[in-house]
Amino acid sequence: MTDKTGIDSVVFEDVFRQQGEAMRSLFTPLMPAMQGVASEPADLQHWAMSAAKLQKMWLDFSAEQSGNVEPMLARLGDIGKWTQVFMSMAGQLPISQVETQTKLWTESMALWGAVMGQYAGGTTPAQDAPDLPRKDRRFADKRWHEQPAFALIHQTYLLLSEKLHDMARDVQGLTPERKEQLQFATKVVTDALSPANFPFTNPVVIERTMESRGENLVKGVEHLLGDLRKGQLTHTDPEAFELGRNIAVTPGKVVHETPLFQLIQYTPATGEVFETPLLIFPPWINRFYILDLNPQKSFIRWAVAQGLSVFVVSWKSADASMADIVWDDYIRAQIEAIDLVRDRLKVPAVHTIGYCVAGTTLAATLAILARRGEADKVASATFFTAQVDFEDSGDLRNFIDDNQIKMLESFSTDGYLDGRYMAAAFNTLRGPDLIWNYVVNNYMLGDDYPAFDLLHWNGDTTNLPSKWHVAYLTDLYRDNRLVIPDAMVADNTPIDLRRIATPCYIQAGREDHIAPPQSVWKLTRHLSGDWRFVLAGSGHIAGVVNPPESGKYQYWLNPDSPASLDEFVAGAKETKGSWWPDWIEWIESRSPAKVSAKGKRVPGSKGDKVIEDAPGRYVRTR
Repeated sequence: MTDKTGIDSVVFEDVFRQQGEAMRSLFTPLMPAMQGVASEPADLQHWAMSAAKLQKMWLDFSAEQSGNVEPMLARLGDIGKWTQVFMSMAGQLPISQVETQTKLWTESMALWGAVMGQYAGGTTPAQDAPDLPRKDRRFADKRWHEQPAFALIHQTYLLLSEKLHDMARDVQGLTPERKEQLQFATKVVTDALSPANFPFTNPVVIERTMESRGENLVKGVEHLLGDLRKGQLTHTDPEAFELGRNIAVTPGKVVHETPLFQLIQYTPATGEVFETPLLIFPPWINRFYILDLNPQKSFIRWAVAQGLSVFVVSWKSADASMADIVWDDYIRAQIEAIDLVRDRLKVPAVHTIGYCVAGTTLAATLAILARRGEADKVASATFFTAQVDFEDSGDLRNFIDDNQIKMLESFSTDGYLDGRYMAAAFNTLRGPDLIWNYVVNNYMLGDDYPAFDLLHWNGDTTNLPSKWHVAYLTDLYRDNRLVIPDAMVADNTPIDLRRIATPCYIQAGREDHIAPPQSVWKLTRHLSGDWRFVLAGSGHIAGVVNPPESGKYQYWLNPDSPASLDEFVAGAKETKGSWWPDWIEWIESRSPAKVSAKGKRVPGSKGDKVIEDAPGRYVRTR
């Protein structure tokens, strides 16, 4: 039997059987001898028990998965795929050239001499750590520095990794797209080959294994097999958080529902509210509660406290009923939500926020409304890390070519893509932080998972309609058609971003790896109305979710009219802390009028029929 990843189940079972046998032979009495520990009978028995546990777990898992091999590894990460990409283009690198090898040998000898010279008198005491030439936080633990063998291992790795990256950057004879893929593949492969990721070359793991007599590896394999069963890397304690209990707890009601979304209205916290309400469109590739993690981090709660009547769209995770959903449907949904809020509160216009892909969609929605003469329905538009021009869209472009799009199509089931594949792709973008850190801590050291709300949200995946997903990747990421006037049509209306005259507030994250600031900036080049650009410290999430009380990061504004992001940065003024206060001042300057918080401004009040309490059902669907 072969599954859709091409993994033969008989081979799969055989591999696990061999792994189980290897696990048992791994320990006694070799491990105690590694550091001269006496092989007492009790120690040997403990090692033998650990080995037997490991073997049994692997064999049980092999039998459990017999005849039902899912594409588990593909869901856990794209490491194998990027290794293939690297190997297919490695011949372009000058590794085999005599000049390259001679230079590498010379630099290696110099490195080894410099490193070993610091251990001339033996191992280095912890209080007198050697000053090694290359620094990397993966090797910050003192145990990487105390023993010359481990210092030499990790310093050699860093040298070779550095040289491979240099070769990939300077390679000739490849198209820019293929060169970019090679550079990304080189990063993925070198990250994976770090000596920190292997138990026998990681001194921290060796020490923990010796202290626990292998119990850390038993616990780590339990974590690994649990992740294989669910087809997703675990980042946080799965029992630590519950929607409506300690995350997504801002009071509110679901006031409308369609097959595609629920509309949530939040309960006002002030006696008066701004007349013009706020409607937030979060991305449907994630759950909306990134903006309502907890009371301290919640943008939604904070906006309510500023006196805004806040509405949020909670998108439904795709299932077979959504097989025919395309981008037009999401644009129509945004227009429908705008009209629902206007009608519910009897107001002429709403403020809007679009986050990531929902911001891209909001730009298309604004262009369509402008074409139809209905632009006045939106008082302002705020874009959180949203792109419309995908020419410089960063590392995600490496996932977009015809072969990879075909592969994604093959992974689709009943018209939708399992959200775990997208989670694996995003994890690969930050492999050391979101993959290998957890391989070391949870699989090898056997650490318990932390209780971290942001990582809980990160692992709470949503499925995507396949037709929408493939068209979005093809039309926007690959072909960059959205910025070509009238090249795209949605809901029977051509899209021309130049028609957007709605006042816009555009936020970008300085370290964003998903929507790079140079890409987000390009939205300013396609607008005909007023805009304000803010460059926030940090990345795609922390750059957005940065409440004023945290005192973290900073943001930059430029009062002039810069023509490029470089010009913006050169003339920008830095302000410490959150950009949220700047945003609310911008909102208030456009719509200062206030009204009493009564009637349907209070969802579920007398005579107001609502569906259920926030956060609603859709955010809980899988």
